[in-house]
Parts: sequence; structure tokens; C-alpha cells
Amino acid sequence: MAPSTVDLLKDELPVVQESLVLSGDVKTGLVLVDVVNGFCTVGAGNLAPRQPDKQISGMVDESVRLAREFCDKNWPVFAFLDSHHPDIPEPPYPPHCIAGTDEAKLVPALQWLENEASATLRCKDCIDGFVGSIEKDGSNVFLDWVKNNQIKKILVVGICTDICVLDFVCSALSARNRGFLAPLEDVIVYSQGCATFDLPIHIARTLKDAVAHPQEVMHHIGLYIAKGRGAKVVSEVTFGALNEP
Repeated sequence: MAPSTVDLLKDELPVVQESLVLSGDVKTGLVLVDVVNGFCTVGAGNLAPRQPDKQISGMVDESVRLAREFCDKNWPVFAFLDSHHPDIPEPPYPPHCIAGTDEAKLVPALQWLENEASATLRCKDCIDGFVGSIEKDGSNVFLDWVKNNQIKKILVVGICTDICVLDFVCSALSARNRGFLAPLEDVIVYSQGCATFDLPIHIARTLKDAVAHPQEVMHHIGLYIAKGRGAKVVSEVTFGALNEP
């Protein structure tokens, strides 16, 4: 059998992934990117999956698992929620995640986060959550969250691997490198906790101004670019006892 495009891509652009064990010895924060109905719940909007999607469902499950673990341990969680004013478009995307609608809400399995003391929720009206965290006075909610909690590592999950997740990761890395995010040291992307959408070329050709977006290929490319920018990429996240060897 001939190798698939994804297999060829992984050979030419490999992403070495590690396993991550969190024990609490290093202050770690969890960042959830746009795990909202408008991107994750079947039929919820213009950019939601049209049918059940294994990669997106897996991402939601892992996001819920990690959020539960972090909150049970009273570790800090930061959740971005894509949320747009109906009269302010975001080219090239159609209207989506309009503020005040179900599209802009966390998926049902995560709505409990709204009542968690250790969770910070931030509505953002742009692709890049770091930029979306900037207030009118110039302060940055995400930057303050890192500093106030003295976070040394952030674990990033969510959607889309190659769009909102990647843009946020790249900005966080640049801010870290400039010293704006001290004491942050590592930005970690969990591959199984991320997902992107699927628009095969045979469907894209039938749509006006659509660009093909093969899911597995773009997911891998997102991880590859994130790693190239300095993020750590992990394929497994588990929890261990403090100071466990």
C-alpha cells in the first residue's frame, strides 16, 4: 500500500513527542483554547463539525480530563472562549461564535468550569488569545494570570491546532523570550488534546472561495510549526505523586 500524504509528511517533517508527568513540583497552568460549541459541537454553527468527528471528540475528552484533574488539585486553569460581536466580521471566516449565543459557550462537558474558583475564563474576539487578552488600558489578563500564579509551565490544549492554538502558542513564546511572561519557562502543546477541522479538497472545490484543509495534515503541520517555534510537544499527559522518581 502506498504511503499516505500524512505518512510522507511525518517522514519529511517529523515531530518528536515526549510523555509528560505532572506531579505538582513545578507550578503548571492549563490553557484551554476555544473548547466551545461553535467549534466542537455537531451542527452548532458555521464552523462547527457537520458530523461526529473523532479528532475533535478526542480533544474534548482530553480537555475535560485535564481540567478535572487540575481543578481537583486546585491548579490554575485559563480558558479562552471565542466570542464575536455580530457586526464585527473576522475575515476570512463566516460569522461564528457570536457573543451571547450557545456557540460562544463552553461545550456541555466543560460548562462546570464557570463555577470553579481555580479557573479563569476569557472571552476573545480574535484568533490569537494572547492579543485577545489585552485590555483597553494595555494590561493583559493572560500575562497577569501567569504572574499572579507564578506559573513556570503552561500546558495548552484546544482547537484549532494550526490556527487559534498555534497563534496563541507563538505569541506566548515570543512574550516569554522577551521576558514579559516571567517566571514562565515552558509552553507545552498536548497533541492528543488538540484538534482542527476537516475540509477535504474534493469538498473545497465545490465551495466558493474555500481553501482545502485536510484535518490530519493540518493538525501535524500545526504541531510541527509550534515545535519549531520553541514549544514542547507531548503525546501523553499523566499525573504522578509529588517528587515521584
